[in-house]
Amino acid sequence: METIATVGLDLAKSVFQVHAISASGAVVLRRAIRRASLIDFFRKLPPCLVGMEACATAHFWAREIGSCGHEVKTIPPIYVKAYVKRSKTDAADAEAICEAVTRPTMRFVPIKSAEQQAAGVLLKTRDLLVRQRSQAANALRAHMMEFGIAAAKGMASLEKLGDSIRTPDCQTIPDVARKALLEIVEQIDALSARIEDLDAAIRCSVQEDEVARRLMTVPGVGPIIAATVRAVVHDAGGFKTGRDFAAWLGLTPRAHSSGGKERLGSISKRGNQQLRTLLIVGATSIIKLGKRGLKIPDWVAALLARKPFKVVSVALANKTARIIWALLSKGGIYQKTAAAIAI
Repeated sequence: METIATVGLDLAKSVFQVHAISASGAVVLRRAIRRASLIDFFRKLPPCLVGMEACATAHFWAREIGSCGHEVKTIPPIYVKAYVKRSKTDAADAEAICEAVTRPTMRFVPIKSAEQQAAGVLLKTRDLLVRQRSQAANALRAHMMEFGIAAAKGMASLEKLGDSIRTPDCQTIPDVARKALLEIVEQIDALSARIEDLDAAIRCSVQEDEVARRLMTVPGVGPIIAATVRAVVHDAGGFKTGRDFAAWLGLTPRAHSSGGKERLGSISKRGNQQLRTLLIVGATSIIKLGKRGLKIPDWVAALLARKPFKVVSVALANKTARIIWALLSKGGIYQKTAAAIAI
């Protein structure tokens, strides 16, 4: 049997599919392997190139298989799809991965360490709790509206709603409804306390990170964005320019050009949704401060005069992403100029 040079591994929960080829491209092995036997299989193989899709559990298996002496590369699933022949099966996916990993122009996803994944879990947990609190808050507002009690936006108004629900003298709310609504109020309070604890942990980690502290010198970048950048972006050198970094985040227009005619649509919304959303929210807050009298860059003010508010927010988020890339790749801190934001 020829020596295995490249392995395509289709990840799964219990049964994994392996497609192995020799240096000449001949198929050497096709088989399904159960989870308990996967590491033993790779321990017995001579060092080779192993490709897998960058999906759930990919970073864990990449570290484990890499510890066996193999070179492991993870590929975005969208880039593997083009190599799938006809119907989609686990065997066809493994074969497509095996072929895609050998392409000279293929793009790969950096493998995360356990510590980098842990930082991402912290941020994702906070995002989950925030969404759960928003869901509970919206439910509380809707139920209170049924009894003619309206509340303004913001968490401060929710505290007033909670006080009115806790007041037994309020005859507007029946006792049965009050008991149910108290459950929602207590859930919101508990979620808020947990979010504050996570925020404190994130701020502590950011203060201990020299790169994150430099990122926070950029207007619109706070501890959450800085921590997210550190958890998501592991090698800024993988992007040739700041525009490449912004495009990776999905902040550049989607191109659909043909016949020499350039057609640009809305932003692609590719890449990391969490970081893209945070950058847009940060840009939005800066523009709102500008409307209250604080100085904003001239190009932002000129763009606001002729473009919708959200379009300008995305443009400023794109600019912020480029500045972040420059600080990550070249070092230094953000230097405010006369045209910079006066905050």
